[in-house]
Amino acid sequence: MLISLERVTKQFKDLGLHQSTVRQIVYKWRKFKTTVTLPRSGRPTKISPRTNRKIIKEVTKNPRVTSKDLQATLALANVSVHDSTIRKRLNKNGVHGRIARRKPLLSKKNIAARLKFAKEHIDDPQDFWNNVLWTDESKVELFGFNEKCYVWQKPNTAFEHKNLKRQAWRRECDGLGLCCLRTWTACHH
Repeated sequence: MLISLERVTKQFKDLGLHQSTVRQIVYKWRKFKTTVTLPRSGRPTKISPRTNRKIIKEVTKNPRVTSKDLQATLALANVSVHDSTIRKRLNKNGVHGRIARRKPLLSKKNIAARLKFAKEHIDDPQDFWNNVLWTDESKVELFGFNEKCYVWQKPNTAFEHKNLKRQAWRRECDGLGLCCLRTWTACHH
């Protein structure tokens, strides 16, 4: 049975298909006598869609988990893959390893006090702010070493609570009665 490409193209154009799509369908029919999708060349993936969802769920639950930890978790489920395969799969799904942003360790009490301060001084004139002494940040590491902490995160999620590295900061006072918490605060004289 000989198929005329021009005749088939005209019929499929009426259906809204492009000519190159029709050409590929006709080529596949002539060569393989079928139009179904044939198996791809190359090695099939070792990570099934179900395992892929499991990896994404684990990383979403705990962004600080390492690829080695994920590899050990998958080994318990009889899936043997290299840790770089896991990283590639995460990257393909839009989850990338990034250094966690540093933010001050604030309690709910601190957050409420800052919000109260902001609301009280929202309408203060420029002269008030000219008398404010802004200071630099100075930190003391209370929880572990000053090292980089990596987290798995999707784009535009860097400042979500679970993707931040919390830091403790110290309070300093000078002899003149000025006290500062060395983060995002100011001293008014």
